[in-house]
Amino acid sequence: MTRKTGRPTKYSQEILDIAFDYLENFEQHGDAVPSQGGLSSELGIARSTLKKWGKESGKEEFSAILEKIRTKQERVLLNKGLLGEFNSNIVKLMLGKHGYSEKLRPLYNGS
Repeated sequence: MTRKTGRPTKYSQEILDIAFDYLENFEQHGDAVPSQGGLSSELGIARSTLKKWGKESGKEEFSAILEKIRTKQERVLLNKGLLGEFNSNIVKLMLGKHGYSEKLRPLYNGS
């Protein structure tokens, strides 16, 4: 018989409830944008644990919450950046994590 070692997981329905509340109410938790760091802080667990749980079988609901946090973060950054509510340099930096980049095209010289 193989025995597991280490501490028991903190993963529970309460963790899911807190994670979902953070997703829906991140601003009430003191964050301008939702983030894995913010969620980690609210749950009192390491970010590495979030990533691990997001990949584990049987924790698909948690994985979906992490994906929704990334999507909501992108949306908030785009909207508040376009409205001038956030610093454009910070928005540009953070959107780089979502695949956005600033590429300069060569000017057409007519040749």
